[in-house]
Amino acid sequence: SHIESAGHTCELRDAAEFQSPAEVANLVSRNPPFEGALAIHLFRAGRLLLDIQVPFGVIFGGTDINEDVKVEQKRVVMEQVLLKARFAVAFTDKLKEEAELFLLSQSSKIYVQPQGIQTEVTKKFCWTEFLRSSGVSSEHVDELRVFLLVCGLRRVKDPLYLLEVFSEWHCENPLNVLVIIGPKIDPVLTVEVEDVVKRTAGVFLAQEKSQQELHAAMKRCFAVVNSSVSEGMSAAVLEAMDLEVPVLARDIPGNAAVVQHDFTGLLYSSPQV
Repeated sequence: SHIESAGHTCELRDAAEFQSPAEVANLVSRNPPFEGALAIHLFRAGRLLLDIQVPFGVIFGGTDINEDVKVEQKRVVMEQVLLKARFAVAFTDKLKEEAELFLLSQSSKIYVQPQGIQTEVTKKFCWTEFLRSSGVSSEHVDELRVFLLVCGLRRVKDPLYLLEVFSEWHCENPLNVLVIIGPKIDPVLTVEVEDVVKRTAGVFLAQEKSQQELHAAMKRCFAVVNSSVSEGMSAAVLEAMDLEVPVLARDIPGNAAVVQHDFTGLLYSSPQV
């Protein structure tokens, strides 16, 4: 990582591994002790840093500022984290404005730094096999227009938003198909998506792939699609741009900060547009 290349030793941990701030405090204070911490997501990860005695910073994830602030209990916790943090990073000016609007914080503490990404396409990737394993069967693979919806299966990504329209489009022209790919984060929504996909023509659900395989699939698809209700800054959209793949993104602040309509991609406000 960039931090390690600067000479630091890092330990990357998933917030889901910890049940309480005390567990993180114990980790940070072990020998040799940690000198600092960095949390990604003001609520999910930030709340776990409230008991540590070393300086820390936070990076807004997107759902923390766009969604979690609507829940009073979470908002109070996030204010506590932000007050204790040395600094906070927002990917866009809009995200910083939202944080300042909903959270008690020092404006000078929040810095705007666009998200950086890195793409790597594996050479050991078979497009035909990827489509076949996803349920797409066609004798004219090279003629297919495959739209790839890259998202974790959770409500904020709204993976069902475009299914009906894409199915209608597929019925008009069978060469148009939509493939959804991403980790199954929300078990309830995952079951719902799997059920809807089974009975929806032209829409398919692919198995989660490694990042290099995902980038290879993105490189081969007709366009990458985003249907999120909210975003901090979509990594999938940035990766598609880096791979020089067309982008269709829902017109929300996080996407509009990245996609310039009709120039670097297309923004849509409804499934029909």
